[in-house]
Amino acid sequence: MLEGSILKRLVDSQAESDTTPLNYGVYYKNTLVALCHALEDCILTAGTAPLVITAFQRGKWYLQEADRYGAIADKAQQIVIMACPEAGFQDHPTSQRDNVALIDLTDDDPVAQEWHLMILAPDYTAMVLCQELSPADYGKVGLPQQDLERKFYGFWTFEPALVSQTVDLAIDHIGSYDPALQTQLAAQLARLKQQNPSLPCAEAAVVNHTVSQVVHYLQTSRQGLRGNLAFSLVEDLDQNLVSNEVQAFLRMAQLVDLSDPHNPLAAREVVALLEMMGQLLDLPAWQLQRLRLAGMLYRIAPVPDSTTLISDGPSCPLVPEVQTLRLMPRLRAVATIIAHQGEWWDGSGYPAGLAGDAIPLESRMLGLVAEFQHRVAERRRQTPTDRHLDLLAEALATCQGEVGQRWDPKLVEILALLVMGLQQGMSLPTIPTKITLGAGLLSSDLAIPDTGLTSSQLLPS
Repeated sequence: MLEGSILKRLVDSQAESDTTPLNYGVYYKNTLVALCHALEDCILTAGTAPLVITAFQRGKWYLQEADRYGAIADKAQQIVIMACPEAGFQDHPTSQRDNVALIDLTDDDPVAQEWHLMILAPDYTAMVLCQELSPADYGKVGLPQQDLERKFYGFWTFEPALVSQTVDLAIDHIGSYDPALQTQLAAQLARLKQQNPSLPCAEAAVVNHTVSQVVHYLQTSRQGLRGNLAFSLVEDLDQNLVSNEVQAFLRMAQLVDLSDPHNPLAAREVVALLEMMGQLLDLPAWQLQRLRLAGMLYRIAPVPDSTTLISDGPSCPLVPEVQTLRLMPRLRAVATIIAHQGEWWDGSGYPAGLAGDAIPLESRMLGLVAEFQHRVAERRRQTPTDRHLDLLAEALATCQGEVGQRWDPKLVEILALLVMGLQQGMSLPTIPTKITLGAGLLSSDLAIPDTGLTSSQLLPS
């Protein structure tokens, strides 16, 4: 990372704190274009006017987006565009808008090698923060011949605290060019924080819509690659886009955990327990793989009840959040696992009223483990520290009391074995989510339903 760049400054500040490590990845330019367009589109529907700061590298890249940014300026409180100046850069009508400011970067400014999009509003935050690979980073293959095959290193996120911290760094950098603008931006940022000091995660509906947009743009970009012989790295580009489709869902799930101060480790602990249970059941590697992904994503679709379902005929109502997952064909089997986590062993659950072994095994496992983890977390929050060793047994006892009604008896027996092992320590194991490895969680096997359900019982694809 280049010294003095916004990305490097953020990374250095994170190293000095106890925050969750950033999930870095390598992105092709076509991936970043699709991501940015999706995140920008949500400005047009946001309830409040955001502060938007971008870095386009060179003015010609801004010119390609200038008309689009005219529409965004209609909604934004302030837009700042950083780029090295080029002919026509300053003359476009969008650049003349009162709430659009241009910063002409010098060629030796490390930010001139970065690609940034920061969106900060009380009800919506999003960010892309990347730096282009150097010629040395490309190695023997050399610099790409096609512009969209250029690579960038960094990450993207919806996390409000991270976006706010990066905006602070960007405003500080802008101050070296335009102190008056720095003062103006600092005041605007202060007012945004005053409107909502905690800058909470966006509402589920907003994030759900944003993720749908991200997946739509990425899939459209993938379709544009097919049959295009101009690109020498079509397969790599396609894989990069697929990876970011998975990342979009994982980041949505991460926001759910971030917004829950009482149970912020839910997904990590559920994944760890599912893997342990799956190993005791001797499940094949492909099944463990998709079970792990279901554990990462299960909180984006809370256990449904009759008030949250959309009727789609008599066989099986739809869970709205799960339908978002179905936008990606490779996640449809995972969506089925998550959708049926609310089924009960006696057939009185939701959404399809399945009973016994008719409930997909992974759904039975996920439902039991997620509820057990939730009960442990509730007791952990309410119980003095010196009694934490008793929490696992207490939560297990409540599950054992529901055997045959809500839970599969065999799975509860296996859970009891896990608890016996876990009682040697004071907390559940956690496995950090490596979001940027999203594509590695997918394989063709993941798409195999293997649920034992008939087509009428499965949620429609």
